Amino acid sequence: MTDLQQNQGPGKGVISIGQRIITTLVGIVETRVRLAVVELEEEKANLIQMLLMIGLTMLFTAFGLMSLMVLIIWAVDAQYRLMAIAITTAVLFALALIFGLWTLAKSRKSSLLRATRKELENDRQLLEKE
Repeated sequence: MTDLQQNQGPGKGVISIGQRIITTLVGIVETRVRLAVVELEEEKANLIQMLLMIGLTMLFTAFGLMSLMVLIIWAVDAQYRLMAIAITTAVLFALALIFGLWTLAKSRKSSLLRATRKELENDRQLLEKE
């Protein structure tokens, strides 16, 4: 009997509006969390792939440079070998510095959870308008 009175009472509209608002907010939060999880999984897969590619690239580059250095040092006359080693070392350090700075600049441009942050910004703007 009391359930029947509560369903038909004067506060029925307020309670149903509150329930709809809460249901909508829970749906929005759930959608945003799912989007964040999907993006994190994609970023994880990309990061693992990039790390493997970087590792292989560095390995092959190191072996190639070692072979090239041995070839250059053997090709140079004995009296100029020390200078050849010094020049080769300087060039390799300069390249390492250039590529290190390039990698640092590239990593700062990468943005994590770009779509999630965009959707949260849209949600915030919509809430501020109301």
